[in-house]
Amino acid sequence: MLVYGDIERVERAASICCRVSDDMAACFNMEPDRRRHELLVQTFIMTGELVQGLADREFRQRGYDEISDAQVAGSELLLFQARMLVRSWRTNFAGSLLPSTDWKALLEPLRLDEPIRIKQPEGYAHYALYPESFLEAALRSGLSSKAVVIGVRSIGVSLAAVVAAALGSGPAYSLRPTGDPFRRQVLPGKLLQRRILDRLHTDFAIVDEGPGLSGSSFGCIADWLETNGVPAERIHFFPSHKGEPGRQVSKAHLRRWKQRRPHVVDVHELILDTPERERNLKSWACELLGVSEGSWRDLSGGQWRGLRYEDPQYWPPSYRQQEKLKFLLSDSGTHHLVKFAGLCEMATKQARGKILSEAGFTPPVLGTCHGFIVEPWIEGCAMEIDPAPKTEMVEQIGLYLGFRARHLPATHGGASLLDLCHMATVNIEEALGGEVAHQIQQLIGRPHHLVKHLRRVDTDNRLHRWEWIRRQDGRLIKTDALDHNASHDLIGCQDVAWDIAGASVEFDLSKAQRCRLVEIVAVETDREPRDDVLKVFEACYLGFQIGLWSLAAQSHDASEQARLRSAVMRYEGRVLGLLAE
Repeated sequence: MLVYGDIERVERAASICCRVSDDMAACFNMEPDRRRHELLVQTFIMTGELVQGLADREFRQRGYDEISDAQVAGSELLLFQARMLVRSWRTNFAGSLLPSTDWKALLEPLRLDEPIRIKQPEGYAHYALYPESFLEAALRSGLSSKAVVIGVRSIGVSLAAVVAAALGSGPAYSLRPTGDPFRRQVLPGKLLQRRILDRLHTDFAIVDEGPGLSGSSFGCIADWLETNGVPAERIHFFPSHKGEPGRQVSKAHLRRWKQRRPHVVDVHELILDTPERERNLKSWACELLGVSEGSWRDLSGGQWRGLRYEDPQYWPPSYRQQEKLKFLLSDSGTHHLVKFAGLCEMATKQARGKILSEAGFTPPVLGTCHGFIVEPWIEGCAMEIDPAPKTEMVEQIGLYLGFRARHLPATHGGASLLDLCHMATVNIEEALGGEVAHQIQQLIGRPHHLVKHLRRVDTDNRLHRWEWIRRQDGRLIKTDALDHNASHDLIGCQDVAWDIAGASVEFDLSKAQRCRLVEIVAVETDREPRDDVLKVFEACYLGFQIGLWSLAAQSHDASEQARLRSAVMRYEGRVLGLLAE
């Protein structure tokens, strides 16, 4: 099934350097507190993206990884920032950040006026992966400052710098695994290979998020080290979770993984379960809201459904592994939702939330706590059990979609129409067979003729019924609207027709109701989506949902299986209904 995709952007390296420079200067001028620490982390992540983009650009030019002036300067700048991050964290945000390095000089070799391709670091954006977790893991590892630290690009560039800073070692190296996703290999140049292997009898730390299905990114670097004489007992793994590699792991890699105890401190140990108030998310949220220590309830992994629905028979499906962390903070009868929104682009999400909430479509964003957004918990009727007529729903959903399309321009790209159509046919063929997939291809026709009619906007991308709440005054509230188009999938920002198709499917709209929805959006945007575009997007939307929930059904316990299979069957039925029109 085709579901996942990486968000990439192309940007001039010099422009990123300017932002890094401005944010670094701001950090030095701020009072020592958590807000300064958060800006420092965001700047550090941005620098890691810059160094990753430059390293990958050189890799594409050479065909292998090698030492360069830009990468040396980048790794030294990251180490300098990581040392400040370590000091800030270890002193509970009170430490000074007086620069001991000419960091501005380190930026100069990175100021290329050419575009570089930057991959969004998924762990920071979606999976509550914190640099501080790797900092703590390094401090507890027992490794010395003589350790050689290797980061797996992309996100490993910055994570390795944190490990190196915590250990007191020199700048980290980075390698880009290539080839088959389940059988990766690394291609270091002669100078880089000599630098890394200069001290064979020291310890080597391999740093990355994961491991994933195969663990081959970790495994291929360990293979390369062992092939070049590094004893297996000298190899240490710094992953993002405590689980083993997935079902595609090789026997040799799994055996090595079990023999080598990975060094891990997860987000629960870091900021959720820690008794230290200065580093505890609940304490941060209470401080933000000005409340006493109220009750704290974990709503992650579908547990929020227990608050929305009295009867579990109405519970919607939950892709638990993909749900972001969320918690309910209650104090004196007042309830607030504290949910992870990512360590990246928080200012953009806050601004989007302000626009939508002031227009009455979403809850207001009350503030942020190092990657988490705090907003009121909205009481109301869940849409699965809402008796209100659909005509009223259509009016409000149309106004919401039209408002987004008019006032929120696309902040990044997304899958091309051709890629969406390819995804749909592949997923539908796997689910329903070649004949149905062939009919979908015929329905889609020649999609490249439709591209000129599309205009990307900041689409919502999640119009499922359970994403909406009806308040007592009858108004619909969209409960999660800030960043679904930046999720770890291939959709991204699309034409508003994508959301119209999604709403039509999720609310089982009739032809007349869909036409009314289109009319409302057209009035709001001065632009009417075409019928042929809507039909193609509906086919693509159904293909994506079939893929998403089919993957979810492969990874959940028995109590969730019935809901997940029911969701897949519903979307499959909609495909057959679309073909019958």
